[in-house]
Amino acid sequence: MGLVAGKVALVTGSGAGIGRAAALKFAEEGAKVVVSDVNSDGGIETVALVNRMGGEAAFVKADVANAADVEALIAKIEGIFGRLDCACNNAGVEGKIVPIAEQLEADFDRVMSVNAKGTFLCLKYEIAHMLKNGGGAIVNLASVAGLVGFPGLGPYVASKHAINGLTKTAALEYSKLGLRVNSICPGGIETRMLDSLVNQSSEGRVGTHEMMDPLHPIGRIGTPNEIAELIVWLCSDRASFVTGANIAIDGGYFAQ
Repeated sequence: MGLVAGKVALVTGSGAGIGRAAALKFAEEGAKVVVSDVNSDGGIETVALVNRMGGEAAFVKADVANAADVEALIAKIEGIFGRLDCACNNAGVEGKIVPIAEQLEADFDRVMSVNAKGTFLCLKYEIAHMLKNGGGAIVNLASVAGLVGFPGLGPYVASKHAINGLTKTAALEYSKLGLRVNSICPGGIETRMLDSLVNQSSEGRVGTHEMMDPLHPIGRIGTPNEIAELIVWLCSDRASFVTGANIAIDGGYFAQ
């Protein structure tokens, strides 16, 4: 039996990267998986990968910054699988690397809308559904940037701090009702998003590993699979006493 056998799990932003790895790990550990993303091609590819490994998955396109999309997403999950037990709110964008005085309001609004508002909307509708079934477990994707500041990434840092605050508040509000809510704070992870940030900051002169590996005491950046392991564990009964936590999974970055 897998860690989440018999459960239904939602992963937003699961068309690639950490989200895709989480969807595959949920399936490997016995859950039925709802893959959601604004990128239909990526989401459908993730479903195909789940099916190929013998799992069961369905794709629902949704923009987490749009309340109607999120409400419809949760309703469709109920129609497809009948319930929702676990959710990983992973969808996010990085924004541009620019000092605060030079940030455009539109860019700030976009990052906050997807990352912070998107997490809020997912929590709002996931929680309402889970409470009808006696509870569940939710993992929000924050970042080590939700624990410390990073020059040039003001909107992203603000959005990830907001996710950590939402996580603590939701955990306090619903812990006695059988619902656990945690966030994880990855350091540098081998994803297209990190590649994009490195390319922005170095103007393409330095590779991701060359720039980021030395910043982590463990000597390297992480992999999406390493993050997926923690996500699924937090959604399992083995983490039954863990709620309201903002957990760094960063190769020691935050300990410096």
